[in-house]
Amino acid sequence: MKRKIFTISVFFLYWMSLGLNGQNKDKAIFRVMQPGFFQNSIMKDDRELKEKIVPPKPRKNFAVDLSAASLPNKVDLYKTQQWRNPPVSQGNTSTCWCFSTTSFLESEIYRINKLQVKLSEMYTVYWEFVEKAARYIHERGNSAFDEGSEANAVTRIWKKYGIVPEDDYSGLTDGRKYHNHDAMLTELKGYLESLKKNSAWDDEAAMATVKSIMNHYMGVPPSEVTVNGKKVTPLQYLKEIIKINPDDYIDILSYTQQPFYKQVEYEVGDNWWHSSDYYNVPLDVFMSALKNAVREGYTLAIGGDVSEPGFDRTTQCAVVPDFDIPSAYINDDARQFRFSNQTTTDDHGLHLIGYLEKDGKDWYLVKDSGSGSRNNNPDAKEFGYYFFSEDYVKLKMMDFMVHKDAVKDIIAKF
Repeated sequence: MKRKIFTISVFFLYWMSLGLNGQNKDKAIFRVMQPGFFQNSIMKDDRELKEKIVPPKPRKNFAVDLSAASLPNKVDLYKTQQWRNPPVSQGNTSTCWCFSTTSFLESEIYRINKLQVKLSEMYTVYWEFVEKAARYIHERGNSAFDEGSEANAVTRIWKKYGIVPEDDYSGLTDGRKYHNHDAMLTELKGYLESLKKNSAWDDEAAMATVKSIMNHYMGVPPSEVTVNGKKVTPLQYLKEIIKINPDDYIDILSYTQQPFYKQVEYEVGDNWWHSSDYYNVPLDVFMSALKNAVREGYTLAIGGDVSEPGFDRTTQCAVVPDFDIPSAYINDDARQFRFSNQTTTDDHGLHLIGYLEKDGKDWYLVKDSGSGSRNNNPDAKEFGYYFFSEDYVKLKMMDFMVHKDAVKDIIAKF
């Protein structure tokens, strides 16, 4: 009995020590969400086309309180950062996958060819809608049709349709400043649903109607552009001018629900065409590859969850507060647990363009196309950027796209 009591006492003290060591240092607050860039800029652009806008009701959200924290949330602190175009707003659309990956590939064009170009996001978005509609029609309504997609959709579209500069195709009509695809998407979905309801599967006629709807809202994408006085097709522009090979870019994923060191499907709704080209690796390999790539001068298109208590739009920083999980406990299972119970979701695509080391860990400078990074001073260098802690990337960013040369050692294991 004495031995049993002694054993229980030891375990009790052990667990008490864990509890004391794991006491929360980070504090949380309920913050009233004030109107920001989305309401004051993007919706203002919409209001010019609407007679009446119902103002949003004030709401509170549960968030970490970083008001007293020492944070590396100034762009100039990041001495290692790569060339990129200035941040561009995606407006009122769910096209972050295209904005982030286009920005990433613009940086790649500069890294490889020292050419500074601004490319059209909406050219890619247009043809991605066409591909979605074609598959929906081909599969007789048994395929997803919505705005979301993944980073490797951009390279897939470029490989088939090429790409053009932003000046040749903005996708904005009627003097609009910001993108909004609500009306177009409603009309497209309604039309496709009517095809399914009536079994009116005339593929050629259906696709002609889809393109007609899109041309009305986005304009007709160009079949050729002029560069240095010479007319080239979008595919020629890709291969001869910016000289990017879409096959050189791969996606690194890390989750335990599929085998490691296999190319697997990323099982999220935005992977609507069920791509199984993702290189799935353990979390320590994932983080090592990411850290090495940025140190070697590469940038990355990253994707994951940005709807967390530790994602603070006031400071523009993303952290993992210890009331969520202590840093030492972030591992493969903690990451998978959150993905499986859907507290980690495939929310947003961003462009990671630099890093610094602070207190023994990395912080990452991240370019953003969403509204949350634009709620502070529009004249500040930080407008359109976030600052991600290493722990946040480790727990909440599910995948990244990078040039294959940056991860040769990983590819070799496949």
